[in-house]
Amino acid sequence: MSRGDVDYEFDSVDRAICNAFQGGFPVVERPFEPAAAALRERGVDLTADELLARIREMDETGAISRFGALVNAEEIGGAATLVAMHAPPERFDEVAEQVNGFREVAHNYEREHPHLNMWFVVSVADPDDVERVLAAIEAETGQPTYNMPKLREFHVGAKFLLDGPIPEGDVDLSHLGPEVQPTDRDAITPDERDLVLEIQGGLPVTETPYADVADAIGKPTEWVLATIKRFDAEGKVRRVGLIPNHYALGYTENGMTVWNVPDDLVDEVGPAVASLDFVTHCYRRPRHEGVWPYNFFAMTHGRSEAESQARIQEVRDVMADYWDVQEEDWDSLFSTRILKKTGIRLDERAAANTT
Repeated sequence: MSRGDVDYEFDSVDRAICNAFQGGFPVVERPFEPAAAALRERGVDLTADELLARIREMDETGAISRFGALVNAEEIGGAATLVAMHAPPERFDEVAEQVNGFREVAHNYEREHPHLNMWFVVSVADPDDVERVLAAIEAETGQPTYNMPKLREFHVGAKFLLDGPIPEGDVDLSHLGPEVQPTDRDAITPDERDLVLEIQGGLPVTETPYADVADAIGKPTEWVLATIKRFDAEGKVRRVGLIPNHYALGYTENGMTVWNVPDDLVDEVGPAVASLDFVTHCYRRPRHEGVWPYNFFAMTHGRSEAESQARIQEVRDVMADYWDVQEEDWDSLFSTRILKKTGIRLDERAAANTT
């Protein structure tokens, strides 16, 4: 489900759950018991069974988009890059269909911009394939592409906190579970690949989700628990918890703000902007001379146009602490249409990085 087709009313208990567990959900055999106990300590009276039922209902209705481990595809293998393109208005739908026909295109959005009005993500198993795919897209559409790979990541953490109990979202039970020792391996093993593919769409919403995953891939529950915890420590998993459907929460204003930050200041500006709690993604990307002057991207979300504009102004205020921001130094591109959203193809990327 997406956008307006979610029919779910969040009561105060749902809000507490969403605030508490967008990360830090326990990686133990029966995780709902310590999770419910942590809620009770904060004044939210729920049993483990009631917590499970709440999360299951939110999952089934689409009020949350995922429950489980958020896999960091970049650390699993392969590569992904952001690409911009101009699609002539009279050919827009035709070009969108052509671009979406490439299996390597995972996400595609129409965004408000006088020239670069189509933005998509290309995901490949072999990083060397990016240029091949872009050349093929250019040949198919007759339009140039502008590759904007991530040069530095300052923040990725799309958390959406709600008004209600546990407003700071400060419940972190990630210390529970087996003791693990992170490794410095880049490649993954065949067993780890099987685990990644099993959990990439989320965990089963059951009393024993990790044991169910273990049964599905034919591994001991203890191994699944230890591996997910280790992946969390290594960055192969960004966090374990639930991800709300931000449209269901009313966050319909999806703004990509872009900035022409002086190169010698980007490494200072990045962490400062990333510290704003409403900035969900924050990157440095390359400019394209004569077409695209911006080298810094910050994604914000708002529940109304007014809230979104206020948040963009906060980003600008932070920028102004470091340099004299002029009107021509920034822009905000709001998405007007989702053209494709199929997710990153982790099967091929993981397979290519398996030893």
